[in-house]
Amino acid sequence: MENQIEVETSSKRDKGFTLVELLIVIVILGILATVTVFAVRGITNKGETSACSADKKTLEVAIESWYALPASGVNARTDAAPAGEPSSDDLIASGLLRTVSTKYTVGIAGAGALAPIAPCT
Repeated sequence: MENQIEVETSSKRDKGFTLVELLIVIVILGILATVTVFAVRGITNKGETSACSADKKTLEVAIESWYALPASGVNARTDAAPAGEPSSDDLIASGLLRTVSTKYTVGIAGAGALAPIAPCT
């Protein structure tokens, strides 16, 4: 009968994890989380750079198209638009852009010049 009691108590001890095992799992999860955070940070930076390049190219094409538009006719420049530099509003009104750029300012410091805004400097 004494043997049965020892068997029962030893089976109760085998039900959980030891403190060392739990600490090892926590350390491994911490290392994986750190690696993931640094990997995502690099992807975000590349995405911002790519978005700036794409926005700049879109605006450059829109400005070139602005100068190619006739003064009258279908898809022509608006009457209120000046003959020189286009603004973002002029490009939108003529159908060359959908929205104002959040990354570049159009028409600053010269014909069709683009001035970068904060993240695209």
